[in-house]
Amino acid sequence: MAEENENKEVEEEGVDQEAGDHAERELDFILDIPLELSVELGKTKMLVNDLLQLGQGSIIELNKLAGEPLEVYINRKLIARGEVVVVNEKFGVRLTDVITPIDRVKSLAAEE
Repeated sequence: MAEENENKEVEEEGVDQEAGDHAERELDFILDIPLELSVELGKTKMLVNDLLQLGQGSIIELNKLAGEPLEVYINRKLIARGEVVVVNEKFGVRLTDVITPIDRVKSLAAEE
């Protein structure tokens, strides 16, 4: 009886391993798909005349307050919010709030 249970456990482990390998192969298929990631500091609207007046040192006022979270988009879809950090003298974004998959699906439905 104990031997029979051991055989079942070995068979189940084999099935689990095959399922894991299959899922890993399916995931490998999408890992090389390029995505466009952008981080939005803020927005503004301006007239063409104002745009033409811009030069080095010009300041453009944005619609966000200092300290407000940045928005992180992948393929123009909001996926997270975060804050600016400096890493090895380069700017980065620390994610502080990641949009849940359910909320992302809801936002897609609202766009239609």
